[in-house]
Amino acid sequence: MVKSYHLMATAAAGVEALVGKELRQLGYDAQVENYRVRFEGTQADILRSNIWLRTADRIKIIVGEFEAKTFEELFEGVKALNWQDYLNYDSAFPVAGRSHKSTLFSVPDVQSITKKAIVAKLQEEYHVRTRLPENGFFAQLEVMIEKDHVILTLDTTGDSLFKRGYRVNKGGAPLKENFAAALVLLTNWHPDRPFVDPTTGSGTLAIEAALIGRNIAPGLIRSFSIEQMDWFDTNLSDQVRDEAETQADYDRELNITGYDIDENMVAIAQENAKHAGLGQDIHFAQLAAKDWKTDQVNGVLVSNPPYGERLGELEAARELYRQMGTLYAQYPSWSKYILTSDLDFEKSFGQKATKKRKLYNGSLRVDYYQYWGKRVK
Repeated sequence: MVKSYHLMATAAAGVEALVGKELRQLGYDAQVENYRVRFEGTQADILRSNIWLRTADRIKIIVGEFEAKTFEELFEGVKALNWQDYLNYDSAFPVAGRSHKSTLFSVPDVQSITKKAIVAKLQEEYHVRTRLPENGFFAQLEVMIEKDHVILTLDTTGDSLFKRGYRVNKGGAPLKENFAAALVLLTNWHPDRPFVDPTTGSGTLAIEAALIGRNIAPGLIRSFSIEQMDWFDTNLSDQVRDEAETQADYDRELNITGYDIDENMVAIAQENAKHAGLGQDIHFAQLAAKDWKTDQVNGVLVSNPPYGERLGELEAARELYRQMGTLYAQYPSWSKYILTSDLDFEKSFGQKATKKRKLYNGSLRVDYYQYWGKRVK
């Protein structure tokens, strides 16, 4: 019988529902919680979710969970888990820790007790009395305590899922790839419609749109930490990737454009798109946002313009918002989606948004202003 694991996909605040939707589209029963989505799956599913999820941060195995208010309860609860299923006697296993609204609030102590309990369990299971060498495969563990509820996890991802592997150069303040994918998935864009990013920077929004448009799995060209663990069935590595590869649609015509006022950024965006295998699918060009014009209809425009966070830059950012508002009003069939931390954005833009969504770009609170177009038949 194939073993099934309790899994969680971790996510940034405000993106959890999107991750849940992605998992359901992949065929999993997903339970959305704050900062994570729970689901069940086999080793193939662990790899598949790592390869396919566009908006998640990591896929973790939930080794166990229980309640603990004392260090003794924590120690015994950790030691009772089947660590030998995931770790060899020589595995390297650092333990990260978090505690929120819990009796056991000292994170260093929580980490230390957790580590000791795992060591004790492994020494028992592998009949080792000496210190564990920790020179074998790497396994990142985490102990999280929330309101005295302990969850212990093993990371299967390695570098966060936003590291797709295509970005060779990023320029200044780029969007993380999984956040850019979330911004695209929150629009009403469909691959048969034009897609424009007027402030493209290193091209991440346009590249993520092209990956979505072609149904290319975002993690296809990278590896994951679970593939280095000796209990993982390595036959799955090629099998799951081959399966994902067959689902890509390389024949569909895409109409995706990215513009930037800085020619150096345009060159960086082109290089990144080429590295993603999408060099022919996206047109990048140098152009100021205020100079954009189009004769196309029913398009979708997504922009992550400068926020004006630094002193003296806010007025310049608001001038750009004013220019955008005046310009985009000329294209009522286009839907516009603009991300900014400026709470007075609508005032500068000159129009109230159809819908506004609160998100976090890293630790920065931002709003995603959505202006839905009136579709021309």
